[in-house]
Amino acid sequence: MAGQRRVHASRRPRVEVWRDAHVVVTGGSSGIGRAFVRQVGARGARVSVLALPDADLESTRAELEAGHTAYQVVPVDVTDDAAVAAAVAHATRLLGPCEVLLTSAGIAHPGYFERLDGEVFRRTMEVDYFGTLHAIRAVVPAMLERRRGSVVGISSTAGLIGVFGYTAYSPPKFAVRGLLEVLRVELRPAGIHVGCVCPPDTDTPQLAYENRFKPAETFAISGAIKPHAPDEVAASIVEGMERGRFLITPDWQTQVVAHTAGLLRGPWFGYFDWRVRAARRVMPQGRPTQGTRPAR
Repeated sequence: MAGQRRVHASRRPRVEVWRDAHVVVTGGSSGIGRAFVRQVGARGARVSVLALPDADLESTRAELEAGHTAYQVVPVDVTDDAAVAAAVAHATRLLGPCEVLLTSAGIAHPGYFERLDGEVFRRTMEVDYFGTLHAIRAVVPAMLERRRGSVVGISSTAGLIGVFGYTAYSPPKFAVRGLLEVLRVELRPAGIHVGCVCPPDTDTPQLAYENRFKPAETFAISGAIKPHAPDEVAASIVEGMERGRFLITPDWQTQVVAHTAGLLRGPWFGYFDWRVRAARRVMPQGRPTQGTRPAR
């Protein structure tokens, strides 16, 4: 990765060289994170995967062991600030300073607001927002010293506009986007790229879990859109880093939402209301059971 003491206003900080760059990925043992690990590993990066100690992490370890990637797998709960700092310190001792960070660890549990347990709201904020914050705080000081690096976090389309059924998920993703927007302004003068990924539904184990609990109205709003492949989303992240983009998304629908959510919030609300009314016309009176797709 190339860096300069000063960054010209017309030149965006970006990832210029992957080979031998140390890339740290939280939540890199499954879904988008794991697809990203594969892609940057194939480009010659040294990769540190920080994730919960479970079967997914062991599977990722075995995959990396069978390849030619210099890697480090570090079991950690991203909600533990001290543990994340220790994990990053351990990884950098073995593979060098972190030059790229992708925060991919996240959870979602959709449902009707009044039926969700309070623990769902707390845990989602801890994993999705504070898990992102802890990892960024662990790598940014060294990037500032070296005056180069790339920090990219995964928000969501639900972090651009509120989506029915995601009262526990949208607020942390809004917070992630807000954090990254501020960091983009603060860190750009030091030559550090900051990006925010807003993927649509992606075919991952997390999405399969969500589909068990989604209200029918949520299916009515998003169910007609085919989920994207994790490799497709990961490729868009790689390209976005290389081009120095802030908003990174693989699909035109999310780009439309990103560019219109603020100016056209009223029409978006109207569209959602229409989809909800259409879904409820084919449902029993009142709110139906979660995880039930509307009839088509």
